[in-house]
Amino acid sequence: MTEFFDDPFDTFAAWMAEAKQSEPSDPNAMTLATCTASGRPAARIVLLKEWDRQGFVFYTNLESRRSEEIAANPHVALLFHWKSLLRQIRIEGSVTAVSDAQADAYFAGRPRLSRIGAWASAQSRPLKDRATFEADFAAADARFPGETTPRPPFWSGWRVTPEHFEFWQDREFRLHDRIIFTPTAQGWQSGRLYP
Repeated sequence: MTEFFDDPFDTFAAWMAEAKQSEPSDPNAMTLATCTASGRPAARIVLLKEWDRQGFVFYTNLESRRSEEIAANPHVALLFHWKSLLRQIRIEGSVTAVSDAQADAYFAGRPRLSRIGAWASAQSRPLKDRATFEADFAAADARFPGETTPRPPFWSGWRVTPEHFEFWQDREFRLHDRIIFTPTAQGWQSGRLYP
């Protein structure tokens, strides 16, 4: 039974909890769509790492293509698709950087080899061959022995502040449920769309 609440964050929380029970891997995987300043789109899967009523946070290399596009055009779309539940959630919003303290705290909690990988990867830039990347990884591993690995200055997080939600639930014969939420001065207003 589909459950929609009057508040999009409550609905998101309930649907995410169900996804964590049913999805075989990465229920927090979401498609991130960005655009260049000239409007050329790109989409890729990233992982939602934190969320609250202020927004949805993912972490990445600040020199990556996605970060360059966000810097040029700070409006994005997110899409969660849970095939096991026949559901999806679309979120559109604006993007801001997380604080250094928040990025530091998240980075410190990552597995050590993931922290080393952040130093080794020149994300989105051309790579001659796998051996080059493995050599870069080995050099970063030697540079930061032990458990303390500082966050690279080129690595941080982005927060998507939602300006629109759409919750989609599959129904037989394509008679789907589509519930939207838009912000108002009094809070969030809900409505329905034809499937």
